[in-house]
Order: sequence, then structure tokens, then C-alpha cells
Amino acid sequence: MGRRNKKGRDITGIIVIDKPTGRSSNHVLQHVKRLFDAKKAGHTGSLDPLATGVLPICLGEATKVSSYLLDADKSYQVTCQLGTVTDSGDSDGNVIDTKSIPKFTEQTLLDLIAQFIGEQDQVPPMFSALKHQGQPLYKLARQGIEIERKARRITIYDIHLLGVTESTFSLEVSCSKGTYIRTLVEDISFALGCGGHVSMLRRIKAAGYDITQVLTLEQLERHAQQGLLSLDALLLPTEGALPEWPRIIASEFQVTALRQGQKMSTNSTFESANVRLFDQNQTFIGLGEMSQDGSVAPKRVFVLPE
Repeated sequence: MGRRNKKGRDITGIIVIDKPTGRSSNHVLQHVKRLFDAKKAGHTGSLDPLATGVLPICLGEATKVSSYLLDADKSYQVTCQLGTVTDSGDSDGNVIDTKSIPKFTEQTLLDLIAQFIGEQDQVPPMFSALKHQGQPLYKLARQGIEIERKARRITIYDIHLLGVTESTFSLEVSCSKGTYIRTLVEDISFALGCGGHVSMLRRIKAAGYDITQVLTLEQLERHAQQGLLSLDALLLPTEGALPEWPRIIASEFQVTALRQGQKMSTNSTFESANVRLFDQNQTFIGLGEMSQDGSVAPKRVFVLPE
């Protein structure tokens, strides 16, 4: 019996998945990779197993932009259950404390929320994918081990109150990379005087993509039954991932130079140091960094099919 070809296809593009609750981001990534029979795949930032929503998955050469998408701003909708504190900060965790919920008004909550908008330091939770000596913190947390974590500088751009009851509140949060919504919700709930945990978390925007663009795994599987061509038609072009980055058009000679790691000269300057590179046929060939003198150095250049 011959050996199966495990390399997969050289296919490039981005697919935006509506991650289902109860599955890890890596599980979804591997499932999508298998459906597309893709050689390479990567996602743009993990979601908690509890969470749902926007999970952009990069295939092939698009994986070269995934780290830049990881740095992008994000938006979430979240519901907090007050009065019950869990070790993980969400309903997947074990209850470690319960407190009576004080009476509060919507205005009290609005005034409190306003204090959490802006630049601030946030200590990442133990139940996170951050690593300590090569070990994910969440694995240590499950063993009851607590590791000191350094605070990170984050920005909460905006918080909208979506709904409130005597025992819950729901928010829409726009934030910078590195923000832990579970920690934000816990901090707000403790400030209310009772503590709480995340009972629902849905990412509605990430890396320039939003909830209107998502496909469920079930939808993807139906397309897979129709064949790879049906799946491939769903892929979004890689250049759409960084719309705020200016475009630079390179000549054939310049494209060759960029592929060899050399700089190219331009007559343009932009406020942004990061640029998207295109050839004369408007084909996206990669990412570059522009200096003040107008020269562009390649950062990630794609290997395109012949």
C-alpha cells in the first residue's frame, strides 16, 4: 500500500470562521486545514473554548500575514453573570466564591464602565495560553499552581452597555491586542461589589474582519461535499487583511530585488511605516516597511505559484 501524500495543497487565502463554543481555536484550525487539504494554515489569535465568533484562518502564503493580524484591534460582545466567581473567569471554570449581588442602577453601572475606558495596565489571567518556561499557564492553573504575571499595557477604546438585569450585564467592548475580556469583566464585577464571571463571549470583529463575513463549520462542510473548487471559491484575498496599510506598486525588476531581500526605492512616503506590495499586474506579493527616505525593505514576501 502506497504512502499517503501528507503535504497538502499550495493554496493561499483567508477564510473567516464562526468558531463554535466548546472547541479550541486550534481544533477549528486543524479541521479547516483538513477540509481544504491545505499544506499550511494558521489562525490570528486564539479564542477561549467558551467563546464564539470571528476567527480568521490563513491558508498557505497568507500565514505570513497572520502575526500582523494578531496585532490588530478586536471587538467583543460579552455577558457577565454576577455573584459567582470561577477560577477561570468564565462558566467553564470551577466556582471558587459566591456573594450576594447588591442593588445597583443602570446609571451606576454606566459610571463604573466609563472608568475602564482608555489606556491601562492589565494582569493576564492564569487561565491563558501565555507560557511560563515553555508551559501554558492554563495547564499550570489546572494543577493549582499560581505564577506571577507581569501587567501588560492595553487600551479599551470603547464599552457600550447592551443590557442589564438584577444579576447580569452585557457589553460590547472594542480593545487593543492583548486584552483579556474575562479579566475586564471580573474587574468590573468586583468594582460592583460582588464579583462575577463571563457566561457568554462572542468576538464580532478581528483584524479587519467582522461577524457579517463568517462561515460556520457546517457551511464549510457542505461546500466540502461539493468538492475543493466549491471551498476555494469561499477564500478571501490575502491583501484584504490589512486595508489600512498603503499600497506600493513594484516593477518587475523591483519584485526580483524584493524577493532577494533587497530594498526598493519609491517616490512615495506615508505616515505608516508598513506597506502592502503589489506587482505591475496588481498581484499582492507581500509586506514591506517604508523608511523616511521612501525606500521599502521587504518584511514578508510571498512565494507565488508559477
